[in-house]
Amino acid sequence: MQAAGEFMLSQILRVVFDLCPQINITEVKTKLSEIITGFCIKKADEQTDHQDLLDKIELFLSGKQLEGLSKVTLDGYEMHLRIFADHVKKRADSITTADIRVYLGRFKDQKITTISTKLSVLKSFFSWLTSEEIIQRDPTMKIKPPKKEKRLPKALTIEEFEMLRESCMTIRQRAMVEVFYATGGRLSEIQALDRNSIDWQNSSTRVVGKGNKEREVYFSFKAMYHLKKYLMTRLDDESALFITERKPYRRLSKRGIQREIGIIAEQAGLQKRVTPHTMRHTFATLTLNNGADIAVVQQLLGHEDPATTQIYAQVSESRKREQHKKYLVQ
Repeated sequence: MQAAGEFMLSQILRVVFDLCPQINITEVKTKLSEIITGFCIKKADEQTDHQDLLDKIELFLSGKQLEGLSKVTLDGYEMHLRIFADHVKKRADSITTADIRVYLGRFKDQKITTISTKLSVLKSFFSWLTSEEIIQRDPTMKIKPPKKEKRLPKALTIEEFEMLRESCMTIRQRAMVEVFYATGGRLSEIQALDRNSIDWQNSSTRVVGKGNKEREVYFSFKAMYHLKKYLMTRLDDESALFITERKPYRRLSKRGIQREIGIIAEQAGLQKRVTPHTMRHTFATLTLNNGADIAVVQQLLGHEDPATTQIYAQVSESRKREQHKKYLVQ
């Protein structure tokens, strides 16, 4: 039994014995212990401290919502911060750097990206509390993010992408593949598109990306052709661009789109894992390989940091070196 539970039990037994001295106190203790063991009991001050931290989290989320952060970002913040609050159970102004190091240490066996994400959320949270003068000192200031392994994005080759195209078994599958490849859009951006958001005259649409920022993306002739073909087969009134194949028709979920892309890759017999993000990598890598301006590709992808787009340029350079070695007559 927890210490708080034992303390509560002793207090109850003392009162019971005072009221009824003749009672079998040992039997009462046994029965009450059986009941209390099934509950998580905390001292009132610990619960108050925990609630204080939860209240500060709500303030932070409200503040970030007013700043225009997307629901996806806010949901991610809330999930990570609630996990943190359940672990620490202290007032926001009493949390130390050591508390945060101990918390992050729980995830030492997980991927570096997981730890980096958790730290990034905590840094945003405590930095905001400090700037709002809710707390005096940011306990995350001295904690440096773990060094990330530099991995080159995994893109499809032209041959692999053609295999993917030719392996589509339904009109919806082909339209989906062409839209992801032509726009370079993120999964969340394409999943949220509606039929009436397509500008057929200019072969474009507007998507809402990270930080609720809007940008224009463009369709290829093939994407327009297969998208029109797909929409012409639909007899439903659902506004979503991509919907489920069976009634009741509804917007295809992000997980549903991921599953569909995975199925197409299996049909193509590709040995690598293919996701909507693979299509985004492929768009970036192939456009840069074909001579696109890196600044333009950055805007098309919706990258704030040019360094993020530069990764794809490095991939392109490595492929140029491979071609140079392969075809140079020695």
